[in-house]
Amino acid sequence: MKKETILLIVVALAVGTLGGIIFTNAKNNNTSDNQTVSSVPNINYQQNIKNLEAILVKEPNNHNALVQLGHNYFDSNQPMKAIEIYDKALKIKGNDPDVLTDQGVMYRWLGWFDKAIGNFEKANELNPRHVQSLYNLGIVYRDDLGDQIKAKDAWVRYLAIAPAGQNSDRVRTMIDHMENGH
Repeated sequence: MKKETILLIVVALAVGTLGGIIFTNAKNNNTSDNQTVSSVPNINYQQNIKNLEAILVKEPNNHNALVQLGHNYFDSNQPMKAIEIYDKALKIKGNDPDVLTDQGVMYRWLGWFDKAIGNFEKANELNPRHVQSLYNLGIVYRDDLGDQIKAKDAWVRYLAIAPAGQNSDRVRTMIDHMENGH
């Protein structure tokens, strides 16, 4: 392909993207205060899944494609498929605390709390500063198993790592509600 053709394609994509942003912003600015504007992008998970599956046919050990496929199943509420794909990704790279945590969330979604806890604990063992696994561990203990002591323990460890920020404030509030019976 000629350099001019490539440049023309890049410029056309940039102009199209910029036009879309301008149109979206203008549309959002014209929306009345009484209407809700969704900031969630319209994602075609099924198309993403097909594209990723096509990549995996050619490259079955493509860790990135497996993780992204798992995320698309996760985000499209297909927990069994997400768990299976995350398993494949973990067989390639088993020390990924993010994948373990995401898979743990899917286990929780199915009511498999022991497996969820196992994933969150393993993720935290691999990376003791992995706050998302501690956050989710506290949620399972408090909301699903009714074990406020273990939930608080997980969240105290969370706050020791991340004492400031919006999520830290949320964790403090959850601890306070447990302690004060709100």
